[in-house]
Amino acid sequence: MVLRVFLSCLVSLLIFWGWSAPSIALGGELPPLNAPAPDFALPTNTSGNTIRLGDYRGRWVVLYFYPKDFTSGCTLEAQRFQQDIEQFHAHNAEVIGVSADSVESHADFCDSEGLTFPLLSDPDGRVSKAYGSWLGFVSLRHSFIIDPEGILRERYVKVNPAIHSKEVLARLEELQKL
Repeated sequence: MVLRVFLSCLVSLLIFWGWSAPSIALGGELPPLNAPAPDFALPTNTSGNTIRLGDYRGRWVVLYFYPKDFTSGCTLEAQRFQQDIEQFHAHNAEVIGVSADSVESHADFCDSEGLTFPLLSDPDGRVSKAYGSWLGFVSLRHSFIIDPEGILRERYVKVNPAIHSKEVLARLEELQKL
């Protein structure tokens, strides 16, 4: 238990200082581009229901993984996605966040920050592992763009929370022109 708390604190400090893990060494193997995105079904804070990737067929999905609700980098990243949410919607895209936090923590985080997009609870890291975004007890800060047919089109493993939403939005616009 003490080791888990210590490691959690260490990872939180590293994340706070802007650390990003290498794409394979710590998070596992990333899913391949231009192939079907790993399917998922996780509980959400917004309705208490389960959200599945298939629920978004016909829409673009920005799936972003983050370590912990209420931490500085994760809060900044969520705030930036919320600032740009109407632009994502204008591009037929939904933003979905995933972390190991509970549905209750996600609900409090959304209330506190005014977030209107769903946050999914992945406490055992099953989905985070499928996306190469798991560090034993927290999700790493990775993001993915999935097209309307469920094909993985872009992935990010070195994320700057302050500018990441704009970066993803710009890439989404490029992908939609192809």
